[in-house]
Amino acid sequence: MNKVPLPAFFLLLLLLIRLPLMAQTQVVPVGNVNNVSISGQQVKIKTNNAFAEITVYSPSVVRVRIDKHPLPADFSYAVIAKPLPTKAEITQNNSEISIITDSLKVRIQKSPFAVSFFSPSGDVISEDEPGLGTSWIGDEVTTYKKMQDNERFIGLGEKTGNLDRKGEGYTNWNSDVFGYATNRDPIYATIPFYIGIHHRTNYGIFFDNSYQSDFNFGASNNRFSSFGARGGEMNYYFIYHPQITDIIRSYTGLTGRMPMPPLWSLGYQQNRYSYYPDTEVYRIAQTLREKKIPADGITLDIHYMDAYKLFTWNKERFPDPAQLTSRLKDMGFRITVIVDPGIKVEDGYHAYESGKKENIFLKYADGQNYTGQVWPGWCHFPDFTSEKGRNWWKGQVKSYIRDGVSGIWNDMNEIATWGQKMPNNVIFNYEGQPTTHLQAHNIYGLEMVRASYEGARESLQKRPFLLTRAAYAGSQRYSALWTGDNRAEEDHMLLGVRLLNSLGVSGFPFTGMDVGGFTGNPSVSLYTRWMQIGAFIPYFRNHTGVNTKSAEPWAFGEETLEITRNYINLRYRLLPYLYSTMYTASRTGVPVMRTLALQNTFDAPVYDTRFQNQYQFGDAYMVAPFESSKEFGSIYFPQGKWYNLYTDAVTTGGQDTITSLNIKTLPVYVKESSIVPMQSQVQSTRDKPVDTLFLHLYKGSQPNTFVYYEDDGESFAYEKGDFYERAITYDPAQRLLTLQKPRGSYSSEFHHIQLVLHGFDNQQRVTVNGNAVSVDVHPFSFLSPISRFDPQGSFIPAESCPVQVATFANSNELLNVGL
Repeated sequence: MNKVPLPAFFLLLLLLIRLPLMAQTQVVPVGNVNNVSISGQQVKIKTNNAFAEITVYSPSVVRVRIDKHPLPADFSYAVIAKPLPTKAEITQNNSEISIITDSLKVRIQKSPFAVSFFSPSGDVISEDEPGLGTSWIGDEVTTYKKMQDNERFIGLGEKTGNLDRKGEGYTNWNSDVFGYATNRDPIYATIPFYIGIHHRTNYGIFFDNSYQSDFNFGASNNRFSSFGARGGEMNYYFIYHPQITDIIRSYTGLTGRMPMPPLWSLGYQQNRYSYYPDTEVYRIAQTLREKKIPADGITLDIHYMDAYKLFTWNKERFPDPAQLTSRLKDMGFRITVIVDPGIKVEDGYHAYESGKKENIFLKYADGQNYTGQVWPGWCHFPDFTSEKGRNWWKGQVKSYIRDGVSGIWNDMNEIATWGQKMPNNVIFNYEGQPTTHLQAHNIYGLEMVRASYEGARESLQKRPFLLTRAAYAGSQRYSALWTGDNRAEEDHMLLGVRLLNSLGVSGFPFTGMDVGGFTGNPSVSLYTRWMQIGAFIPYFRNHTGVNTKSAEPWAFGEETLEITRNYINLRYRLLPYLYSTMYTASRTGVPVMRTLALQNTFDAPVYDTRFQNQYQFGDAYMVAPFESSKEFGSIYFPQGKWYNLYTDAVTTGGQDTITSLNIKTLPVYVKESSIVPMQSQVQSTRDKPVDTLFLHLYKGSQPNTFVYYEDDGESFAYEKGDFYERAITYDPAQRLLTLQKPRGSYSSEFHHIQLVLHGFDNQQRVTVNGNAVSVDVHPFSFLSPISRFDPQGSFIPAESCPVQVATFANSNELLNVGL
């Protein structure tokens, strides 16, 4: 046996010790291409240091996978789409590989490996930064993209900061951040999708990697933007379309779109931490009805449970949950209950005993159940990355449905534990491919809401309402999302608007924030302004925390009560518009709440911090939020004509104006050519409005189409064609409004249409299929008068405007309305 000389032995030992350290301190590039295999729509590549696959998913979507090891079988919790058959011309020569579709050109440089994307005309859309490309430092993988001149970045989901992400860096690691600062990052959700904008070009990148990930949009450097993760492979989808709305369509085509929500979930929701006992819940419900404040939901926070134990009721506070939910349904209210993933370790507790028996809890590497401390005390946690764990949870959730609960609010699912430091050696099943907390952390919330949704849907046999705090890309398939434990402060109100706008361009159309603020006590003016904004967000929930003042609409005085009631009333009258817009979101992914950048992408002022909080609510409305204390504000109007919602005064776009502000009205404007369906006033979605649909049309110079939609609002029959979908088109050149024949087997609830014309001066006649219809002129107001007197004793009227009205019968035939 040959012996290694002692000095040489120590040198060898030192080298072995240093190898892991060298791996962490060296940057390892992909290297040069050594081998290429082309098969159909896919290119497989071997380089000096890596393996890569480039796959054409559609004419506009290309996927890039790179790893230091041979790529494993494909798997994603986020992506549900498969590649579409696409005509792709793939060729190579000594220096590069070329992929050409009818929408996109891709060039893969061979020495060294680098990927560039071009428009069909040959313009650069995005390209790897020369000399950097994709590389590893240890297990951390990063792709560096060349920073284009004047490039902007939007999206990335629930991220604080400005609309334009340029110059900032962000981390994705779902975190429980009570009362988070307005610049805190990360917070609760991970949506690693962004949109780049430059030279009148847009593109999207979805980085599907659930490890902790980092995005750099020129933070601390002027050379590149980058995205990378602390483990796993480089796996991204590149999306190119001329319009941002089409980029969102393609992204949500990959990750899925929301199902139609129950109609009641779009009504006003009242909550606090917490309403108990049941007599207090009844009091809140009765007061809402007595004060004529429309509402559809009351939410129960953790105090409904027995010692915070999941799937239990505190029998002293809630002796008969089924009776409670039944009585509230009779009043037009649905109950949503909070659920946390932690199952208390307690002998005899049914959920604990059942979970232990079924062996569905997360475990340490040695097989012992992981235990963390949350509200009930020391808890185990279901493994939602296993089918067995999800099926167990679905069975537990059904107990709530049996008690008459209509909504499941998923909280603490980051996973949150006291100490906020779940050990990394906790093992997750990950669909039979066990992995550590490092990879599974960010998708835990996604799989929890998946199990909650599937369980509630199976048991309820109607559309459940699901709400979540933590999320990963794809969570929109199951749940609405709210922005967590915000503060009752002016800047948090405006931050909330930006968070919802960013979530919208990131595939989440059904979102909300705690209106009024969760922590702290809002001023009267702040509460009033926030409630006005709440009427123009997708999920409208008023919520405040424990040890705060009451925050119901009547808790801030009579004037605030009347103002907030005005806007909640308006919300309910707008339900046909909102429900139709939600339908469009469910079909296309295009959000309800839209940053102005969505349709004015290359209009520089929309990114100005003075105007970045402005947004569109659907296609018609532009909302301009301001701090409640401001007396004047600067509003930017994009190109076109904009009608003041309350007076019909017209402002020409392409300019910003200084506007006086008051707490009675939120600045809201209507885009020219808008078509807005409305209904009569109701107190709950349980109530049937009158059978006249009020169709508001704003005169303009641009053609426009609105897709109007109805269904029963609660069942899944719409999935089988039982719906009413009707395209309504305005052609200003022909002075014609056309209601196309409806699609679907559902019959409209409205037997008459009242056409309300805005801006049509001296209208002489309206015809329906050639037959004249009488036109009346009368004053109109979207708000009721404020019924108090000012210090001089004068009545304060609501703002109003004259409109022209024509009423005619609704029918399923083509209706041509001449104007």
